[in-house]
Amino acid sequence: MQAKPAGGVAARAGRWSARHPKTAILGWLAFVVISLVIGNMAGTKAPTTAQQYDGEARQAETMLADAGFAQAAGEMVLVQSKTGSADDPAFRATVRDVQRAVAAQPAVTNVTSPLDHPEQISQDGRSALVQFDMKGDPDKAADEIAPVMTAVDRVAGEHRGVTVAQFGSASAEKELNDTLGQDFKKAEMLSVPITLAILVVAFGALVAATVPVVLALTAVASTMGLLGIASQLIPVDENAFSVILLVGLAVGVDYSLFYIRREREERAKGHDKLDALDIAAATSGRAVLISGLTVIVAMAGMFVTGNTIFMGMGLGTILVVAVAVLGSLTVLPAALALLGDRINKGRIPFLGRRRTGATESRVWGALIDRVMRRPVVAVVIAGGALVALSIPALGMQTKVSGIEEMPRDLPVIQTYQQIRTAFPSEADPATVVVKASDVTSPAVKAGIADLQAQAKGDPRVAGPIGVEVNPSHTIARLSVGLPGTGSDAASKQALTHLREDLLPATIGSVHGVETAVSGTAAANADFNTLMKGRTPLVFAFVLGLAFILLLVTFRSIVVPIKAIVLNLLSVGAAYGLLTLVFQDGHGEGILGFESNGGITSWLPLFLFVILFGLSMDYHVFILSRVREAWKRGMSSEEAVAHGIKSTAGTVTSAAVVMVAVFAIFATLSTLDMKQLGVGLAFAILIDATIIRGVLLPATMKLLGDRNWYLPRWLQWLPELDHEGGSDSDADTGTPRSRRGGAGGALPEPSAA
Repeated sequence: MQAKPAGGVAARAGRWSARHPKTAILGWLAFVVISLVIGNMAGTKAPTTAQQYDGEARQAETMLADAGFAQAAGEMVLVQSKTGSADDPAFRATVRDVQRAVAAQPAVTNVTSPLDHPEQISQDGRSALVQFDMKGDPDKAADEIAPVMTAVDRVAGEHRGVTVAQFGSASAEKELNDTLGQDFKKAEMLSVPITLAILVVAFGALVAATVPVVLALTAVASTMGLLGIASQLIPVDENAFSVILLVGLAVGVDYSLFYIRREREERAKGHDKLDALDIAAATSGRAVLISGLTVIVAMAGMFVTGNTIFMGMGLGTILVVAVAVLGSLTVLPAALALLGDRINKGRIPFLGRRRTGATESRVWGALIDRVMRRPVVAVVIAGGALVALSIPALGMQTKVSGIEEMPRDLPVIQTYQQIRTAFPSEADPATVVVKASDVTSPAVKAGIADLQAQAKGDPRVAGPIGVEVNPSHTIARLSVGLPGTGSDAASKQALTHLREDLLPATIGSVHGVETAVSGTAAANADFNTLMKGRTPLVFAFVLGLAFILLLVTFRSIVVPIKAIVLNLLSVGAAYGLLTLVFQDGHGEGILGFESNGGITSWLPLFLFVILFGLSMDYHVFILSRVREAWKRGMSSEEAVAHGIKSTAGTVTSAAVVMVAVFAIFATLSTLDMKQLGVGLAFAILIDATIIRGVLLPATMKLLGDRNWYLPRWLQWLPELDHEGGSDSDADTGTPRSRRGGAGGALPEPSAA
């Protein structure tokens, strides 16, 4: 019986594109080029200094931004001797050589020598700091610092008996950016060939493997352009670009896999080119659309955090997923229509013939048959294992990213540690911003003096408090040295003491004065406070919207509840593994890191949002196929077995791509990226194997027709077409409608 034309958005888009392939392809290329051109013209707007902070720290940085202080990138050169002291001739000669070397650089100003400023000599007399500023815009100082660093290195080579090392905002930024840039470049260079190799194995043909990669890369390219436009509203941190590449590559390839595999399967059944594409558009195309919407819903949870960096990353991910969906529904069917059977060109020996048509996986088929014969045993064993792996997450401790997450072998990190030890007040100063109508008034000056007096000798304040006043006398900037690294317990305690004890008792009690504290320790504390309050809201937002989307998509109240529970199991298992490997340090030798006793504070929330969105790809794809078979007359058990077996190969290939791409993160230098890579790769692996291969079929077997249970009071929900609008199966002519179940009505299909 001839199937009538499908009426869904995905079906109509695929149908039109398949019949107008050249127009669709040229339109897509024009879209990519125009996006890049306009995006480059607009430029990508990065967050301001204040926007990179949260809470009180952002308030302080905002006041400083409008205060009119002369901005400069401060640098220092550490001169240190293990045996000598600052009074030794050799030590003093080294200091003078450093001073002359940096002063001779055109980009340097305000050089101060420890020979003239005794406060720049450590208490033990064995360390000294030559301090200076970089001229011009501090945000561009990292681009100008290289000649200065070269000059310092030259002095260090001339004085082998004394340590000479540079540290500062510009030199640290340059060295870290160089290292991280090399890391991400390696990740980007590896991800494409690895993905292509996996797809060659999956499809058995070079052309079929190349199409998804090209689509994904063009989607990423156009997103980079669109992000420049969107960043004018929501600033985007540079780290978002790496996330866009890897997420865009992962979902773009996944969506193409779903589509191409279904088209090949229909061709193998005997359908002609256009009919096969129509069926793929109405089935896999629709699954792609729903999957993409689910990922977008999950990533929208980033906006609930109120954190600028999270919001920028969420914006970039939403855009790349939306563009990947658009490409999958338009240019992909056009390319397949234009290629026709040439999609199988470049067949790989021993792979090409076997993989030309989609068939049920024997390995997965055998596993699923056993699982469905003993579903209770499968649920208890697999579910119990994931719950057990999640238990360590109950003891998870989070730490805001700091110096401990950087590679310990970087010279700039080693220098920082040496300076922190010799000069505690130089390592992590808190910035106290005092705002008043006139900060030079007697009352305000007395309050500042009182603060300085109380801080003197206080073990939780390191060194004297420096004071700067802006030209309009409305802002005073106080530099208060705090012990610790900025993220450890000592820093947290000192910050709390400063905010809750010292300031309220001194300058904070002066009438008309407003104070706010910034700095590394303040930024860490305020970020943690923000996340503590917003994380429950993000979880509620993501889970709530995902529930509604799946409820409407499948007209079942059981499907979304089960999807949420299963996804939370994979997320919980990933959390547990991260705790065991990185917090408890069980993976130090394998991954090459030193545990800092915690998990990066931003990672759990980010991981949840990303994983929930990506894992729903598989869930929607599989359940769409199960529901399609069920509505065409199969029993619930038969539909589950058929749907999962027929999609297992595609899901496995898609998961292998994701796991391989995300695992590249685990090879990067920073602890943050290692944790992200391991968490993502492991969770996707668990999701595609234990969740989809064991727990999903077992629970669906146990529930039977109740999988599609919909309360009578929700029967008004519209029926969304799952199989292209045909009133019967194109192959068998079996009617699709059925009704049954207990305790509520099961949905009545329609040809909507």
